[in-house]
Amino acid sequence: MTKWEYATAPLLIHATKQILDNWGADGWELVQVIPGPQGGDTLVAYFKRPLP
Repeated sequence: MTKWEYATAPLLIHATKQILDNWGADGWELVQVIPGPQGGDTLVAYFKRPLP
């Protein structure tokens, strides 16, 4: 059975692609994006990747 680790990160509207590319390059898979708690231009991204 695969075991996973999870992470969350703020996702700024003006740098979305760069942020997602950086996490993807480190082996993280994007699971979901939701609005940030303060609203506005901030989103929260949820990632997962298999544990080594």
